[in-house]
Amino acid sequence: MKGIYSALLVSFDKEGNLNEKGLRQIIRHNIDNCGVDGLYVGGSTGENFMLSTEEKKRIFEVAKDEVKDQVKLIAQVGSINLKEAVELAKFVTDLGYDAISAVTPFYYKFDFSEIKHYYETIINSVDNKLIIYSIPFLTGVNMSLDQFGELFENEKIIGVKFTAADFYLLERMRKRFPEKLIYAGFDEMMLPATVLGVDGAIGSTFNVNGKRAKEIFNLAKEGKINEALEIQHITNDLITDILGNGLYQTLKLLLEEEGVEAGYCRQPMKEATPEMKEKAKEMYAKYF
Repeated sequence: MKGIYSALLVSFDKEGNLNEKGLRQIIRHNIDNCGVDGLYVGGSTGENFMLSTEEKKRIFEVAKDEVKDQVKLIAQVGSINLKEAVELAKFVTDLGYDAISAVTPFYYKFDFSEIKHYYETIINSVDNKLIIYSIPFLTGVNMSLDQFGELFENEKIIGVKFTAADFYLLERMRKRFPEKLIYAGFDEMMLPATVLGVDGAIGSTFNVNGKRAKEIFNLAKEGKINEALEIQHITNDLITDILGNGLYQTLKLLLEEEGVEAGYCRQPMKEATPEMKEKAKEMYAKYF
């Protein structure tokens, strides 16, 4: 389960309907061109929290059908609707996903006992493994080292997608839980996270920049920090330009430049403007 995972983008048509053909092309691009070790399906990058339960299920089905067993598959099933999360966990487990993941329950100010109940309810409903999805800057949920430790007492909770800039917490977690999987969640900080001992990374920009991500990760693991840093510099220049132009729209525009039918973003995300499209073309020429 170690390595580089793309947080999978999803293709929609102009009316916001799932474009299955485009989704399959995105998956193939990630595997065949970017060389990722796995796909993280149903996360923020997949515009998951704007989708119905049935739409989520169809995306999980298409991804498994296209991938078969070529790379590892992690399904993000988390939701503040716990019944939906359990339903999706059972669904993807039956499909044969290698692991499930769940974002911390958000919006309401859940206390830790409620968060723990949420995770244990999900994972105890299936014969599978679970990866916590910790992304405090979007959820507002910050957990302590001891709280992660309480969750990790359940042997079926095998790790965490750590999307935070708290590298002190990351280092403490790596030292205390050497047997658990830790995935870096911020693409722009992958090198320092790898130096601190993460087992892999899950990122949205890997849909287009997966090759560089793998190079950074592998070089850092080999102790070739200066070489890895040069690639991280290029990566972060790219990320800066992407963020300045609109994250998800630009990733899809860059895929379109590769001949991938990446489509539109789901409303209320805006449609790419002519200016955004032109900047994406310039980025593609510069970085790829």
